[in-house]
Order: sequence, then C-alpha cells, then structure tokens
Amino acid sequence: MLAALAPILFVLIWSTGFVVARATVPHAAPELILVARMLLTALLLGILAAIARETLPRPRQLARHLLAGALLNGIYLCTSWWAVQRGMPAGIMSLLGALQPLVVAVASFGLLGERLARHAWAGLGIGLAGVALVLAPLLMRGGHAGVPPFVAACATAAILAMAAGTMVQRGAIGGDPIRVSGAVQNVGGGLVAIVATVALGDYHWDGSATLWLGLGWSVVGLSAAALSLLVWMTRHQGATRVSALLLLVPPLAAIEAWLLFGERLVPIQLAGFALALGGVVLARMKTNAPIVEPA
Repeated sequence: MLAALAPILFVLIWSTGFVVARATVPHAAPELILVARMLLTALLLGILAAIARETLPRPRQLARHLLAGALLNGIYLCTSWWAVQRGMPAGIMSLLGALQPLVVAVASFGLLGERLARHAWAGLGIGLAGVALVLAPLLMRGGHAGVPPFVAACATAAILAMAAGTMVQRGAIGGDPIRVSGAVQNVGGGLVAIVATVALGDYHWDGSATLWLGLGWSVVGLSAAALSLLVWMTRHQGATRVSALLLLVPPLAAIEAWLLFGERLVPIQLAGFALALGGVVLARMKTNAPIVEPA
C-alpha cells in the first residue's frame, strides 16, 4: 500500500515547495527560514526516532548522513530559495528541478561507469535544449521578468546539489532507519543554512501569519513528510525511478503559482518544458540490451 501511495503523496506535497518559498521570502530572509525549518524538523524527527528507539549511526555513517543532508537539504534549498527571493519564478524553479533525471544520468555515466545508449545521449541533448528555451525569456534584459544570469546559474547549481544528495541516499546509508536519518540530515542542512545566514548577514523576520503558516507546512509537510518519502522511495525503488517523479511536479507547481501569484509561462517556455520532458523520456527509455551494474 505504501509503495503505491508514496509517489502520489510525494508529488502532491513536493509541488508546494517553491510556492511556499514564493509566499514566505517577502516576510523573512530565506536562509533564516531554512535554519528554523531544518532545526525544527531535526527536533521532530529526533523525538520520533527516540520513541522508536532508533540509535545514531556510527561516526563514518554519521558523516555520510551529514553530507547527504548538506547537499539535499542545505545547498539545494538555500540556493534555490535564494534564487526565488531574487526573482526566479516558482514555476520556473520547479521546471529546473524536473531536469534532475538528466543530471543523474550524466553523473551515473561519469562517476559510476554506467553506459548510455545513443538514444539516451540524444535525449540529454534535447533536454538541455529545452532548458535553454525555458531560461531564455528570464535572461532577457529590460523585461520585468528578467533574471540575472548569476541567479539562473545558482538555480541550476541547486539542482546539481539535489541530484548529488539523492545519489548519496542510495549508497552506504541506504539501510539506516528513516527517522534518525532524517534528523541527522536536517542537522547537516541546518548547518549549511546557518553558515549562509551568517555569511549573507540578512536576519529579516517580520513574524507575519503567512510566514508562520509557511514555516509550519515546511516542517511538517515538506521536510518531515515529503523528504522522508523521498528517502524511503530512493532506498526501495532506486534513484532513477524516484527522479522520474519530479517530471510530474512542474505542472502542479505552475498551476499553484498561477492561482496564488498570477505567474504565467510564455509559449516559448511551455515549448521548452515539453522539449525537456521529451528529452528525459527519450533518455530514460529502456532497451532490450542487458544492463551491466557498476561495481
């Protein structure tokens, strides 16, 4: 039952991530929001782990969990929320997140020695062309929707960090309990957020109802529920299958951003998303040839 419901719940909850970011960043510094979110999530999951009598991983495993949390929770969220605060539309940020399967495919080829078929390389090229179309209107000078190239580059770097964190989840830490894993990884992400907060020196916090509601949903829904589902599915269903679920997130996020904030996608961006989606599907098509697992 959980195997069937987990993907549906994950997609529905995860699609609200950048909508929450878009709603809360006017009321507080994004890094400060993430510090509160991750530390509160670590406390919540730590209490649940203690009730379940889960023990902390050994030092080497603990370091791996902290690394995974620093990538998936810390660098990914801090960088992407920072980009949203500086003009990156929530729907576009979600579109970029859907391209994670392309990143995972390239990383698997370069780091794990997995071979890619010709159609997979063609799919990667098509997907990258789609990304260019999605980002092109945002990089145009003089438009109200223009986004500085550095912000777009940081948003792309956030996706790289997310892909790396997802791949780490499938490694040596895959057998550790979910609750204690989530607690430790949120501590790792929280440390990154603290460093980012101190480095940027932005401590704005207006205490509005929107801010507290967004923080509460971020802790209970996005961090505790969605990220736990992400870790569970990655361990039991594989990183590539989980990455494919991200293709379903952008349409939901775009609809939510349109309903709440009036964000719109121009035709060239819709075409770019369709092109990127087709590229991902082509790159992930199975062949009849046997797959050789990397050592």
